Amino acid sequence: MTKAEPGARPIVFVTGPSGAGRSSALNVLEDAGFEVVDNLPLRLIPALLDSPGQERPLALGIDPRNRDFSTTSVIDVLGRLTGVPGLAPELLYLDCSSDVLLRRFSETRRRHPLAPDDRPSEGIMREQEMLRPLRARADVLIDTSDLNVHQLRTEVVHWFAPEGQHHLSISVQSFSYKRGLPRSVDMIYDCRFLVNPYWQTELRSYNGTDATVAAYVKADPRFDAFAQQVLDLSLLLLPAYREEGKSHLSIAFGCTGGQHRSVVMAETHALRLAENGWQVSIRHRELDLRQKEEA
Repeated sequence: MTKAEPGARPIVFVTGPSGAGRSSALNVLEDAGFEVVDNLPLRLIPALLDSPGQERPLALGIDPRNRDFSTTSVIDVLGRLTGVPGLAPELLYLDCSSDVLLRRFSETRRRHPLAPDDRPSEGIMREQEMLRPLRARADVLIDTSDLNVHQLRTEVVHWFAPEGQHHLSISVQSFSYKRGLPRSVDMIYDCRFLVNPYWQTELRSYNGTDATVAAYVKADPRFDAFAQQVLDLSLLLLPAYREEGKSHLSIAFGCTGGQHRSVVMAETHALRLAENGWQVSIRHRELDLRQKEEA
């Protein structure tokens, strides 16, 4: 691995034979804060680097499907960028044995990009021979033959995000059971057992973001225990999800109308997660819908 000057912008070229894990490695780098561009024509790289306001580290997926790909061109680009102040170009090569690549293509029944009309073994041999100069030039070489996707993530993070820059973003939302469950939610909690402000005439027209409504719901003797146990469960599971490589987790609280109890719980839970250092966004589905209808 080349030694970069302090503060230099990392530019990681990611390549290797098809099936070796290039896409998975790019996903890891994206989760670690890199801007990821896949299969960009090599001639467009200077224009990409000259774009104003670009300060994030950059990861470029390079393989023979690039329109103007050649190993000589890739090595030339790396050589030119190495001499540019403020940039730290590196080549990450993901290698894999021929028999494992053949097994992976057989399992997925995909055609090899360099042998669409031939056996995958022919494409594998052609590509490995073509990429041999890049393998020899690599700053970091990771053999994925015996790695699963989680072990590959660990290797990529080790080399390019040693400070553990992988983030897990959490969205917390409230919803109404009458309108159905929200899509793509990881955890759902039912708040319909809590005391319902709807039956209090003076509270009915307000929602759970109102302090008086929140105080009414929190006065339910079951609220504190419920909120604490939900928090304890989240604090137990969130580090495990992050280690697993998950980049986003959605937690939803539901009640009958999605206006009061679920809103109070979502607000409470989001605040407590934020106080524990987690990156949290919050959404109230029914309140958002009402605002749109009234606009």
